[in-house]
Amino acid sequence: MNVLWLVRRLALTVLVVLGAATAAFAAVHLTPGDPARTLLGNSSPTPAVLERIRHDMGLDRPLLVQYGIFLQDLATGDLGRSYQLQQPVTDLIGQQIGATVTLSLAAFAVGLALSVLLAAATAGRPRWRRMSSGLELLAIASPPFWTGVLLLSLFSFRLHWFPVAGGAGVAALVLPATTLALGLVGVFTQVLREEVERTLEQPFVLSSRARGTREFTVRLRHALRHALIPLVTLSGWTVGSLLSGAVVIETVFNRQGLGRVMATAITNRDLPVVTGVVVVSAVLFTLINIVVDWLYQVVDPRLKEFRA
Repeated sequence: MNVLWLVRRLALTVLVVLGAATAAFAAVHLTPGDPARTLLGNSSPTPAVLERIRHDMGLDRPLLVQYGIFLQDLATGDLGRSYQLQQPVTDLIGQQIGATVTLSLAAFAVGLALSVLLAAATAGRPRWRRMSSGLELLAIASPPFWTGVLLLSLFSFRLHWFPVAGGAGVAALVLPATTLALGLVGVFTQVLREEVERTLEQPFVLSSRARGTREFTVRLRHALRHALIPLVTLSGWTVGSLLSGAVVIETVFNRQGLGRVMATAITNRDLPVVTGVVVVSAVLFTLINIVVDWLYQVVDPRLKEFRA
């Protein structure tokens, strides 16, 4: 990997995270409402108590001063304390991020596996292609919460194959990961199939068939490798899709994770938690996109010459 290219990408990562953090800071501080009153809940504090709390939280300082302190704390990894839970945001995110990452990786693995199989099986076969395309469009158009409820109704309430909500282990992960993966399957399969069909018409594929190579081997070993570049590109996009989708999926299936933390924090106006989740999501998004760019070179070594 070119060192200069990596340095440039890391510098860009810092700028992206700074932009996301600034946007989150502006959004939560310009939203109407008083964080001090939110912290006190349903109690009726006196004005003096409110002023004392605002002073302790630094909310009585000018907005630019608050922003400078925020950036200084961010540079040291300090994301503040939760208003509601009264614990460091870094600890709160650290406790929940594992569940969200596990769900996202499982959904990505399921989506990728199904897409590869469907694309390889239906490419160049009009009848099967039409049938698969209809199902893919349905998967893309279906809201995740609706799909999740359907899967729960069938496989949990009726067949009792999987836990209804929460739980731990592989069984509790199957339905949430499948729900989150179905939308990816619809997009991945259509893109990958187009590339596989284009690759199947290339001379090297015809030569492989002429040598007696089985059709299954031609599609999986030769055609798929040359068709993976667009899928690698989409993999970077799916990071944001998976993280945002996790908010809905974790709520539907009553799972722990960043999604539920974010939803609860927005409802309760827990500003440090909202900002912290946004910053962590931006870091994950940019780092994974660096990995995706590096994978281009693995899939197609010819691209190394463009990394100068």
